[in-house]
Amino acid sequence: MVETTPVHESILQALRRVKDPDLGRDIVSLGFVKDLKVSGDTASFTIELTTPACPVREQMKEEARRAALSVLPIHQVEVKMTAQVRPTKSEQKDRLVPLVKNIIPVASGKGGVGKSTVSANLAVALQRLGARVGLMDADVYGPSIPTIMGASGSPLPKDGKLQPLVAHDVKIVSMGFFMPKGDAVIWRGPMLHKAVEQFLADVNWGDLDYLVVDLPPGTGDIQLSLCQLIPLTGAAVVSTPQDVALNVAEKAIIMFNKLRTPVLGLIENMSGEIFGRGGVQRYCQVHGLPFLGEIPLSGEIRKTSDSGSPIAISDPASPEAQAFLRVAQNLAAQVSIKTSGITETSERPEPKEFAQITKEGLRILWKDGHESLYPFRHLRLRCSCAQCVDEMTGKKRLQEETVPLDVRALALSPVGRYAYHIEWSDGHRSGIYTFEYLREICPCEACMATRRTVP
Repeated sequence: MVETTPVHESILQALRRVKDPDLGRDIVSLGFVKDLKVSGDTASFTIELTTPACPVREQMKEEARRAALSVLPIHQVEVKMTAQVRPTKSEQKDRLVPLVKNIIPVASGKGGVGKSTVSANLAVALQRLGARVGLMDADVYGPSIPTIMGASGSPLPKDGKLQPLVAHDVKIVSMGFFMPKGDAVIWRGPMLHKAVEQFLADVNWGDLDYLVVDLPPGTGDIQLSLCQLIPLTGAAVVSTPQDVALNVAEKAIIMFNKLRTPVLGLIENMSGEIFGRGGVQRYCQVHGLPFLGEIPLSGEIRKTSDSGSPIAISDPASPEAQAFLRVAQNLAAQVSIKTSGITETSERPEPKEFAQITKEGLRILWKDGHESLYPFRHLRLRCSCAQCVDEMTGKKRLQEETVPLDVRALALSPVGRYAYHIEWSDGHRSGIYTFEYLREICPCEACMATRRTVP
């Protein structure tokens, strides 16, 4: 219960300046502010997010702290960050898996695009970020999750339900646990439907924020059974960058649309020189779908998957693991948007197409027709991450002379639908630039003239 003294009201009013970047609304109207207390010159409160996987939670925490400090007579502020994942509401879901909040199938139009590897690493990444996660291997014909997750054995019954195996703190069920080695599943539709139903209703999944479902490739019986059995939060679709893969992935998107299952976004896997790069980004831009991020083509991902220790957990500092982490954050953000029931605001600046790294700098064409070209060093010097700016004082930490004159952006990836994450040639990898901030620092003459005239 939030008190309503004048000081409390002033603090709440100040906190309305802090917005959730995914939902586009302030943290007070969203109901995120909990347990606001004032004792003398000290204020304390909790910010309860809709996912522990929020990539800007520390920035939001600091924004809230500074906002509360602007209120007299407050001189000290204690902010606690928590998360409560919101569930997809459904009577069918509550009947089959009442304690599972969100079910997220990972699909592909064709085989060989690394869907199972992506599914396993996403599950591990979400768990690393603080969520309670399960992984259901619905690829009955070719179950590879046990190998990738390094899980073996047979789920045992208890109190009338099977107990999932646990690997890397993720609960797992797979047909691979029930098949003799070297055997194959040869089933028709009704048996496949029954298997999917049993994997949901007859397994003690317990309390889960996210149940990731690794689907078989294509648009067959298992996909149809899953969508019919239970309302899904939304699907993630995996494709490699080239057109031939995207043309087939599109069939999975069409299937989900027909079955009224939201598509949370697309993931570009095996991105790099061999298969090209950026095809999935361009497809998402044309079709108005969220781009969740890209995973590089990497021998280390293959090695760690074959060894039963996904790279998201075995080498968390690696660029590959960080890529999976960003995709997991973007996926969790889309889940939060879907379960909130809030339509995204259109008032914020938004690129018309995915930003491009050119020889001259970062190019962004905005939806209102404005075009911005950011010289690389101009952009690098304005990074506002905790390494470059002191979060407590707001003073700049980055020394201009330490940034090379020829610094370049090496890679660009989305953060939700509100920011870009940029990796720089000087080794800096923690920079997140929101669309609002990018528009604010546009270096074109018209924008600079407008800033000069603002009092």
